[in-house]
This record gives sequence, C-alpha cells and structure tokens, in this order.
Amino acid sequence: MYEINIPEFEGPLDLLLHLIKKDNISINDISIENITNQYLAYLNKMENLNLNIASEYLVMSAELIYIKSLSLLPKMENEEEEEDLRENLINRLVEYEQYKNITSTFKRLEETRKDVFTKSPSNLLEYKDEENNIDYGVDLNDLICALNSFLNEKKLEKPLKTKVTNKEYSVSKRSIEIKNILKEKKKVNFVDLFDVFSKEYVVVTFLSILSMARNQEIDIEQEQNFKNIIIKEKGVL
Repeated sequence: MYEINIPEFEGPLDLLLHLIKKDNISINDISIENITNQYLAYLNKMENLNLNIASEYLVMSAELIYIKSLSLLPKMENEEEEEDLRENLINRLVEYEQYKNITSTFKRLEETRKDVFTKSPSNLLEYKDEENNIDYGVDLNDLICALNSFLNEKKLEKPLKTKVTNKEYSVSKRSIEIKNILKEKKKVNFVDLFDVFSKEYVVVTFLSILSMARNQEIDIEQEQNFKNIIIKEKGVL
C-alpha cells in the first residue's frame, strides 16, 4: 500500500520553505519554475485527498504562476517586473525563515524555563553570624555613606585643609593609633578619626575601622538613621 504523508504547514511561505529545504538549495538560488511546479503538485495532492485548501495557499499559487508566466515571455518587456517580483518573494521567504528560527529558539527556551523553579526572597537574618558583623544596626553601607558625606563636606571647604607629608601609613599601625584614642576617650565620632585629609590617610583609616570591627575590637553604633556614627572602645556603654 502506498501512503502519502501530508505534513501540516503554518501557511504558504512555510510550505515554500519546506520545498526549498527539501531540494537542499539556498533561498536566493530558487528557480521560480521548479518551485511553482512543486507547489502546485503539492496542492493537487491535497485536493486528491479531499483536504481543504486555505485561500492563502491559492493566492500564493496565483502569484507563483504569474511570476512563472513572466519568465516565459520575451525578456526585454518583462525582465524588470519579473526580477522585482522574484526578489520580493525571496525577501519574504528570508524574513519568514528568520522569524521561524527565532520562534524555535523561544520554544526551546520555554522548555528549559519549565525546569527552573523560583522562590520568594527569604529573611536571612536568622543565619547572621553575630560574631563577625558590625553590630548595633550599623553596616558597611552606613559607614560608606558617612565617609562619602565627610569627603563631600571637605571638598566644599575653601581653602582645602590638607597636610603634605611623606609619612607612610599601614592598617596595623593606624589600628593601634585608633585603639589608643579609644583608650583615652572611650568613644569618638567616626569622622573625627579622619583628622588628616589625604587620600592615603583616609583609605588606611577606613580600612582600619573595618578591620577592627570585623575582629570585634571596637563597637559601632548609630542612634538614628543618617545620624553621627560613633566608634566605641569594646564593652563601653
């Protein structure tokens, strides 16, 4: 028994693209005569199987027959019109193929997305390591904001108060200096530790504060948001 398989197409361009790929040729190299013959043969096959043919397929067949008829007439009279119609058809096929490829990519991504599961954000405070965090409601962002505010105020001062020095700074040395200050004063305003306004001194001082906070050598507190930040000797109320 001879069985004819009629695949489903999404329209006449889809059918044309199928016929072109079946012949393993480039869209730009199609022969209007050959593709028209194949297209009409396919429609005849559908008619023989008593399948309904959508009107859009018949419109395309009329367009192909018209282009084919122009190719049979003397070239001098119809060559330009024939070439324009052929180029228009090729452009539509290329554009349709691009959309078809994108659609298949989206379908593949959709299938992949089905294997991805999301959940609402969780409150991670229960996992907070109290021994390795800056306590009293002050975090790194608060310190950075306080430092930026201090630097902006300094930029507005005229003349700019800086000190020219060849002194070398290190985090360990500056940390010892801050400890000595806290031993004497017990607590000090965060910005008061930046008593020398130079890039090296500011950076080393800030890193020293972070290091001491991480090592639980100092306490940091802020009474209210955006208020002064206080650096305190460890254990001082």
